[in-house]
Amino acid sequence: MVAPDFLMNPSLDAKALAVRFKADGKLHVPDFLEAGCAKAFFQSLRGRDDWTLIINQDDKSFDLDRKAQGALSEEQRQSLDQAVNAGARYGFQYRYEAIRVPDAEKDRRNINDPLFRFASFLSSVPVVRFLRTVTGKAGIDFADAQATAYGPGHFLTAHDDEVAGKQRHAAYVFNLTPAWRVDWGGLLLFHGPDGHVSRGFTPSFNALNLFAVPQPHSVSLVAPFAANRRYSVTGWLRGR
Repeated sequence: MVAPDFLMNPSLDAKALAVRFKADGKLHVPDFLEAGCAKAFFQSLRGRDDWTLIINQDDKSFDLDRKAQGALSEEQRQSLDQAVNAGARYGFQYRYEAIRVPDAEKDRRNINDPLFRFASFLSSVPVVRFLRTVTGKAGIDFADAQATAYGPGHFLTAHDDEVAGKQRHAAYVFNLTPAWRVDWGGLLLFHGPDGHVSRGFTPSFNALNLFAVPQPHSVSLVAPFAANRRYSVTGWLRGR
């Protein structure tokens, strides 16, 4: 696996972006990386076979690797679907695939893993300085990370990302799907106090979405007719 070199787009104007972020608490930043490294990064993620299905039951999270998923009987699959759908009906529920990245920099130092290298890139001094300026959050010290892949039937219901002790100043989604239609679902949706969607972002290739924490949001269900999986790297900009 060849690890790309990560280079932030030098034309991004952090101060201009900060004005927009301050006005709304959320921001869509197109062309975050230089085009070549974004394309190489996407190809590396798409070709991986270590994706794990992530689901939850109440406040507990469960991981099923590809081998474990393949070992499920049809009855077990149906029971799992029923449990996930029941949890999503009125509560916080998710189902998607992921590859996790450790928080500690010493555990990310694997030059053969592009995902780990991207997490280190987001936590590097110049990128953290950029993110502090854009969000106005001087307490940001590093970015945690996980790669996510949403296929048909995957979703993330409404939540606000606030967890005591995590020091989450902002959340991010870095999108890596080259082509996506709005009607395929998988949209990052922000929920207004009136029960309507206040804003939404389509997963556009090489775009970084930032938003303040806490803020109610969700990822809409990916449709069964979606032609691609929705690839991204997601996480929070945190203090130590």
